[in-house]
Amino acid sequence: MPRRRRRNKRKTNRFYFLGILGFLGLVALMAAAFGIHRVLAIVDDLPSIDEHDLSSLGQTSKIYAADGTLLAEVFGTENRTVVPLSSIPQDLVDATIAIEDERFYEHSGVDLEAIGRAAMRDITHGELAEGGSTITQQLVKNVYVTDELSFSRKIAEAYLATELEKKISKETILERYLNTIYYGENAYGVEAAAQTYFGKSVSELGLAECATLAGLPNAPSASSPVQYPQEALARRNVVLQKMADLGYITQEEADRIKPAAIELSPTGSGVVEPYFVEYVKQELVDKYGPEVLYEGGLRVYTTIEPQLQQAGLDAIQATLYDPADPAAAIVAIDPSNGHIRAMVSSQDFASYKFNLAAQGKRQPGSTFKPFVLTAAVEKGANPKRTYYMSKQIDIPMGGGESSVWSVHTYDYKYFGVSSLEEAMLRSDNTVYAQLVMDVGPDKTRDIAKRLGIQSEMSANPSIALGGLGQGVSPLEMASAYATLAAGGMYNKPTAVTRVELPNGEVDYIADPTPTKAVSDGVAFVVTDVLKADIEKGTSSRANIGRPAAGKTGSTENLQDAWFVGYTPNLSTSVWIGYPDEQIPMTNVHGGSVWGGGFPATIWKDFMLSALKDVPASDFPAPKEQVDFKRLQGRYVLFSGGDKPETTPRDDVYGREGEEDEAGQEPSGE
Repeated sequence: MPRRRRRNKRKTNRFYFLGILGFLGLVALMAAAFGIHRVLAIVDDLPSIDEHDLSSLGQTSKIYAADGTLLAEVFGTENRTVVPLSSIPQDLVDATIAIEDERFYEHSGVDLEAIGRAAMRDITHGELAEGGSTITQQLVKNVYVTDELSFSRKIAEAYLATELEKKISKETILERYLNTIYYGENAYGVEAAAQTYFGKSVSELGLAECATLAGLPNAPSASSPVQYPQEALARRNVVLQKMADLGYITQEEADRIKPAAIELSPTGSGVVEPYFVEYVKQELVDKYGPEVLYEGGLRVYTTIEPQLQQAGLDAIQATLYDPADPAAAIVAIDPSNGHIRAMVSSQDFASYKFNLAAQGKRQPGSTFKPFVLTAAVEKGANPKRTYYMSKQIDIPMGGGESSVWSVHTYDYKYFGVSSLEEAMLRSDNTVYAQLVMDVGPDKTRDIAKRLGIQSEMSANPSIALGGLGQGVSPLEMASAYATLAAGGMYNKPTAVTRVELPNGEVDYIADPTPTKAVSDGVAFVVTDVLKADIEKGTSSRANIGRPAAGKTGSTENLQDAWFVGYTPNLSTSVWIGYPDEQIPMTNVHGGSVWGGGFPATIWKDFMLSALKDVPASDFPAPKEQVDFKRLQGRYVLFSGGDKPETTPRDDVYGREGEEDEAGQEPSGE
């Protein structure tokens, strides 16, 4: 009886064990089914594989000067320049395959041997470790899936990698991989990496440099040759040895290079001419939008000339050399097409981002008088034979006894009956205040707009003396005077001459479309007066020994000082002042700053340098003659007749030799 019970017990145990095995088998089948279901679900949720053209990658835009000098690289989150595989050295291709995926040409997107090795590492470390990914899988990770380290991502990578290899060649996969992978220091792709670390195009790299780059994607921060040169050297030598082991190079080649240090020659991340670059970037954002600028891989060619930029900076620093000196800005424009050839600021962009040359709105003082004269000449006034009384004057403004515009010269010196030309050469406020009343403030504002002033201006009489609401920029003043230099033809200021897309297609070419602002006859007459101003008027310090025209300008409180002038080839404005505070410039190098002093000197120095290789030429005679006639108005004394005998002394063209302590000639500016 006891023996039967033991036999029954063994039978019961056997059924129990078989039950356990059955249950475990069922669980395994269910787990497998669940796993298959999960894999299928992951695959169903994946994006469809297309050929994913490289043009869809975010690429760095580049901005160039007129001579081809690189001014700036502009990018969003990824600094990348796409290059074809044919431009990538074979050594870099071989080094990448050797260290990242030695069986690249043998597998179909997934390397089972590599996965097995990675799985053993996973078991050894007791966690899911990175590894085993082919170049194709890494490309898929960069383009199609997230960086999250998970089972789902691994499945996605494997599936999409096999699908991708069915659609495109190994060479295309390599090209896309080498243009997408991260190499550290914000460099994506081999071209950006080559420029970042070695200051050259990827096509120019040697074997040692190729091995250095190939070693970076695995751990771009930890192996950075910039931050960790020893680690980078060790990693490079690992790559070289791997290349030798696989037969890409000889052992002798590897051994010869291994002892050599990594020689870096980075291009530098600094932007050349940052004020101008920011001006150009804003134009591009307005035209294309920020996404295209920062990720579109544009090639932008501009008008700026580095030699003229340096000439402008040298001219400023030669005069304003003390750190406590006021700031200065220069803009130079080609009158024939509106090209901005120089845009210079004395400020340090790192600490002062505001572009004084293009954005600074300051009161222009007497540099606006030529616009009043232009309005008068267009009405038929002859500057040599139209006369006003130079005297302190109170001009009623039509608002009662308290509404009076009281005008005087700066030094309260007056010259009696004066022609418009004589008054311009003395920068006589009283004559031009009367003139603006006769030609009309609205007419003067219209002329200023037609010539190139874009800022808002009220049609107030004070416009004659540069009394504006918000002021104007040096860029606007150079542009307006350029219109006079071009015989009355206005060209919009141009900074960009050509924009190319990453594929080389030209998307934009600047096409100057001049518009007639005033007749060439009117422009010639005004220019003739401003030529005389440089020859013997308040602008005499700007004499450069060739035909040139210009005008000084200073505000009454000496917070702004200007000189704007032009030759047939170049129109240039110079502004001096304290940018952030309205501080009178009454003690700069021992004296006050006037338009005819420091600004004229800076203008002269700049123009002499800018035009040193340009033959001198005079302004061409006009095709349209001005029909001079008597100017009608309340204040004009004589118009069109002979010069009255009551005109005072012969020194109406200026007070040469009358200077203050700083060598700045006082005037009626």
